[in-house]
Order: sequence, then C-alpha cells, then structure tokens
Amino acid sequence: MRSGLAAVAVLGLALGACTTVGPDFKAPAPPEGAAASGYAMAGDPAAPSLRLDGETRAVGPWWQALGSPELDRVIRMALANSPTVAEARATLERAAAQSDAVRGEQALQADLDLSARRSRINSRQFGFSSFGGLKPPTLNLFSVGSEVSYDLDLFGGGRRETERASARAEAKAREADAAYLALSGNVAREAVRAAALRARIVGLEAVIVDDRKVIDMLIRAYQVGGEPLSSLNVPMGQLAKDEAELPKLRRDLAYANHQLALLVGRSPADWTPPAFELSQLTLPSDVPVALPSLLVRRRPDILAAEAELHAATAAIGIAQANRYPDVRLSATLTQTDTGPDGLFGYGASGWNLFSGLSAPVLNGGALKAKQRAAEADARIALARYQETVVRAFVQVSDVLAALGADRDIVAANGRALATAQARVGVGDASFRLGAATQRQVVEVQQDLNRARMEVAQSRGRQLENMVKLYAATAADWRPAAAN
Repeated sequence: MRSGLAAVAVLGLALGACTTVGPDFKAPAPPEGAAASGYAMAGDPAAPSLRLDGETRAVGPWWQALGSPELDRVIRMALANSPTVAEARATLERAAAQSDAVRGEQALQADLDLSARRSRINSRQFGFSSFGGLKPPTLNLFSVGSEVSYDLDLFGGGRRETERASARAEAKAREADAAYLALSGNVAREAVRAAALRARIVGLEAVIVDDRKVIDMLIRAYQVGGEPLSSLNVPMGQLAKDEAELPKLRRDLAYANHQLALLVGRSPADWTPPAFELSQLTLPSDVPVALPSLLVRRRPDILAAEAELHAATAAIGIAQANRYPDVRLSATLTQTDTGPDGLFGYGASGWNLFSGLSAPVLNGGALKAKQRAAEADARIALARYQETVVRAFVQVSDVLAALGADRDIVAANGRALATAQARVGVGDASFRLGAATQRQVVEVQQDLNRARMEVAQSRGRQLENMVKLYAATAADWRPAAAN
C-alpha cells in the first residue's frame, strides 16, 4: 500500500515538472508594405473601377461578377471534377489523418493479448529421461493479458510533434484553397481568351471578305483598262497576310478550348466547352480590392507559408526535447491458467508495473547539431514567407498597372472604332452622291473591321487582367451554399 502511494506521489511530481521546451510560434510581423494604403508604385497607371477596402469579402463565387451563367457552370464543373482539385483534396485528407495519428500516439496506449496453447512437456528439458515410463503430459494453457503505457512527455517533445503535424495539415488546407482559387481563375482566363479569339476571328473573316471585294473590283477595272495590272500587288499581298493570320487564330482558339477541357477533367474528344462570347461577359463596374494588411491574412499561398513556418518552429522544440530525459510508464496484467474456467481466478493473476527513463549521454554532438539544423530550417521558412508576401504584393501591383493601361487602350480603340464607323457613314453617302468610288467605300469598311478586332483584343485583355486581379487578391471561390 505504501509503495503504491509512493508511486502515485512520484507520478504527481513528474507530471508537475512537465514543461514544453522550444519557442512558441507567433505569427510573423507584417512585412514592409503591409501597412500601406495601396499597391501602386509612384508613376503607375491608375486602375479604374477599383475600391481599396479594409473589410471587403466576396459574397459567393467571384466569377459571377462577370455575368456569364455558362462560365459559372463550367467553373463549378471544374471544381467538382478536376484531377488537380482531387489531388489537393486527397493530399489534405492525408495530412489531416497524419495529424490525427500523431495526436493519438501521444495519448494513453493500451493493448490486449489473447492466446491459447496446447503443448507436450519435453522431459529432457528438465533433466529426466522420462516420467516414470509414462508418456510426457500434454497441457492446455490459456492467457488473457493487457498492457497500458503512457509517455510523460516531460519536456514537451510529443506536444511539439502534435503541434507540427497540425501546422502541416493547416498548410495543406491552405494549399488546397490555393488550388481551388487557381483552378477557377484559370478556367475564367481561358474562357475570356476563347471569347476574344472568337471575336477576332469574326472580324478577320470580315476583313478577308473585303480584301477579296477590293481585288475583284481591281480585276474588273483592269479588264476594262481602268487600272494597271500592278495595282493588284498590294491588295493581293494584304489578302495573303490576312488569310495567313486566320489559321493562327483558329489554332489558338482550339488550344484555349482544349485547356478548358483539361481544367474540367475531360478529354477534348468527349467534351466541348460553350462558345463564349465577349458580349456575354461583363466587366465589373466596382471591384473591392483588399488592402495589403488584409491580403496577408487572406491569400492562401501566404497562409500556407505561415503554416509551414509554424511547423518549422515546432520542429525546434522537438529537437530540443530530444536532448533531455524521457520517462515512460507502463503496466501489464495477465490472467493465465490451464483451463478457461479458472482463467479469471485470483491465483491466475499476474501483474507488473514499470517505469523507464531514457536519456542521451554520448551522441557526438548529433542532437545539438539537429537542433541547429531545425533553427536554420525555421529561418528558411521565415524567408520563404517574406518572399511569398512580397511576391503577392508585386502580383497585385502588376495587375493594377495592367488594368490602368487597359483602360487607356480600350478607350483609344473605342475612339478609333467610332471614327471608323463615322467614316463608313460618310463613305456610303459620298458613294451615293458620286463623290467616292466603291473601292474607297470597301477600304473604309476594312478599317472598321480592323478597328473592331482591336477593340475585341483589348477588351479581352482587360477582362483577363480583371480575372487575374480576383485571383491575386484571393477573392472567394466557394459556391454560395458553402459560405
């Protein structure tokens, strides 16, 4: 009884002495630039229709701001079926299971053992040649036993292991968020690219029709002696140039559609994306953009880097705890008898209490070196975190500058289109009054079609950069039901 009380007292003292060595993780201080009120460098083009907001949060899927039900359907299909998302989801599940396993290993461990044996005694084993001329006896032996063990984790190495595993699971969760965000952004970009290419193809086909009209008019004029044969050189060269450009645009459109098939996890032979049109896509008139201080708490790649830093910090505590003693308590209880009837009787009971202490004595400085290596790993993780944050700020700055330039380009192309449309009206009126030739009218129409192509290209680039902005500022990708 006294020995039992002494054991309890020793256990209480041991538990009271438990500590957790190593540094406790603290979120890194915001890097330079996080406190800024914007992203633009001095002299950058001002981005239109953007509102810097410290509390902004997208409500529902960000891509719905583009106003295309077909795009919404394709992105949801990609989120449900993409192999990239499936891999990210499985990786997250594995990390969560590993975290649970590490946590479980730190808890009380108990094992149960059941056995039944039938054996014949070897008389020679006991120094006899026989048992009085009788056959060696055959015995039955039944056993039920259990073992319970617990690591006191005096210096918190196990707790740091659990902390590191949880941080790694958090990093994988953030990486999964990044995969979802990247996937939705890539689908939207390919859809916008396909729409812009389709508009350019339509415009170029109209230009080619006009090229041929000019050539036909010159051929007729040559036949009646009104134009020299050399007058065909420039128009035919232009026709050949435009006709050579058309297959390139069709090839690029096919590539964009194939990429959409890949992103939704389908073979190009089994699935064809919708025919996206620029007229069906809306440029949002008001886009809230998170301030830098909010972006560092939202972008999944930044949060993943922070979680990796947390895991690396916990690893320092693990390495440090390995340099100190460790105590593990265990107890066994075994019931053994020659028959099942007496298996649970008092005489069949056997038990054992054991406590073991292990401590490093001589290791050639290996444990200290491992701690230094863990500390260096934490510094590497911090540097990677800081680089990730700065890269995020640069990405947002790049997109904002691009949108500022896009605004000016779209406006200039719009003015060129308006001028071309006015010239077509004037040309038609002049032709009816006899003040302009039919060729002049066709050439003005060519200018109009080319202006339409430029507008389509610049507007497509503007929409694509808007998609990049949503991805760079970590807009919400989840369906509304998940919010």
